[in-house]
Amino acid sequence: MRADRLIQALLVLQARESVTAAQLAEELEVSVPTARRDLQALLDAGVPIYPRAGRGGGWQLIGGARTDLTGLSAPEAFALVLRLTRTGAESEAAVRAERKMLQALPRPFRDAAERVIAATVHEGPWGRDDPAAEAPAHAQLLQEAIATGKLVGLGYREGREPVALVPLVVGRRGDLWYVLAAPPRPGTGVADTSRVRTYRIDRIRELRVLREPGRAPDDFSPERAWEEMVAVVDARRGAVAATVAVGPEVVAAFCRWFGQYAVVGESAAGGRVQVEVRAQSARALAEQLAGWSAEVEVIEPEEVRHELVQIGAHLVATYRDTSPPSR
Repeated sequence: MRADRLIQALLVLQARESVTAAQLAEELEVSVPTARRDLQALLDAGVPIYPRAGRGGGWQLIGGARTDLTGLSAPEAFALVLRLTRTGAESEAAVRAERKMLQALPRPFRDAAERVIAATVHEGPWGRDDPAAEAPAHAQLLQEAIATGKLVGLGYREGREPVALVPLVVGRRGDLWYVLAAPPRPGTGVADTSRVRTYRIDRIRELRVLREPGRAPDDFSPERAWEEMVAVVDARRGAVAATVAVGPEVVAAFCRWFGQYAVVGESAAGGRVQVEVRAQSARALAEQLAGWSAEVEVIEPEEVRHELVQIGAHLVATYRDTSPPSR
């Protein structure tokens, strides 16, 4: 769901006494089911709208056609902001609409909303991508901490106590969400940006917002910090390359699996296609290729072929004594 479309839907509701899903669909140039989903999304986010059945019915803003966003409570305003950050601004029009929404928010909520929007990043995929993937539950809690300027207690590794961190950036890459966070400088509550680490949000074991204040330094740039992290991870993930021959029936699925780490080359013997794939190590690359069985043959380098031999030998040793299934 596009952020600019949600805001446009809200503006249509402000401008009219009542609007049906069909009328909204015409305004937004989308299907009626999509318009219904947009209306439901606004309702779920806490926007004060309600449907009225019967002749002359439709969706209305509580309080009349001229109600504006200053009527939102803190939870309602924050819920709407979070809904928008799940999608990102996809065009210049979306950015303009986002700014209008921020200006319409009650002043006490505006600074918090701006912090959350600035600290939320959307990018293309690392490997596989599922655009419809939902944000993990911890993502909202991290955004709440950013909005309120609080530390979080974050537990990431088994057997280790949670540590106090300042959440700095919440970002989505493909179907995975990450948080950039750093410990506060002693006695200040301000993040020590020389110690920023990246955490996969779906792997966080424990998370809670603390009472202690925590914020980014005044000169901190969420966008620059995210770009630096991506550059480091890209370099590490693409450290080892292999040339493989892929069967024509699976080449499309194979390339989707590796995402940006697959580059299609020339045709190979037997109708196969040459593809260059990358990973952070020969072992990691072999582990991903092993699942494709005979559909994929590694042409080079030898170290990846050797790792596949080792994986195959381990599988044979593990399952050598397994009886065949009875028929």
